[in-house]
This record gives sequence, C-alpha cells and structure tokens, in this order.
Amino acid sequence: MKATLRFLRISARKTRLVTDLVRGKGVEDAIFTLSVTRRAASEPISKLIASAKANAENANDEISADQLYIKEIYVNEGPTLKRFRPRAMGRATRINKRTSHVTCVLGVKA
Repeated sequence: MKATLRFLRISARKTRLVTDLVRGKGVEDAIFTLSVTRRAASEPISKLIASAKANAENANDEISADQLYIKEIYVNEGPTLKRFRPRAMGRATRINKRTSHVTCVLGVKA
C-alpha cells in the first residue's frame, strides 16, 4: 500500500505543486487528473501512484482499485547535484540541480 520514488530530477518545490492536486483523491481519479496536468512531475507521480496501486492489489486479493484512495503523499528534498557555469571575467557560478523523494501511501475506503 506504499510506494516510493527516489532521486526524481525535479525540485521538491515544483513536485509539491503536483502532489497537492491529488492528495485525498481516489486512485483512478488521481491518475486521470495527472494525465491532463501539464507539469513535468505529473508523469512520474502518475507512475508512482500506479505502482502503489499494484502493490496494494498484490498484497491483498480482496482490494479493488475503486476502493483505494491516496491517504498520504509527500515530497522530501533529495541530494543536490552541484555544477558550475563559466561567467564573465574568469568567474564561475554554481548551478544547483535539485532532486526530490516522493512517497505515496494508499488507504482503503470503508
């Protein structure tokens, strides 16, 4: 009933905008919402929810997809890749390539 997506190469701030759209929704409704959302993080999060759904169905044969909802979904910061870009007059500027870890927990509607 749980799935984790680690080292997603999208910043946690941008990813949280997408996870806030689907928190508390049913699994099928959440996947549809993400399919029409035009954000880079929507596809990986949709795959994460599908994976959590498959985990729940494999763990318990009595659970169907229409009973599942997103009980908890949250985004934490992952490690930052640090790169340098050349600038004028021999200087360099640091470029931070941020990553995030997303965790999805599904629950069963009563």
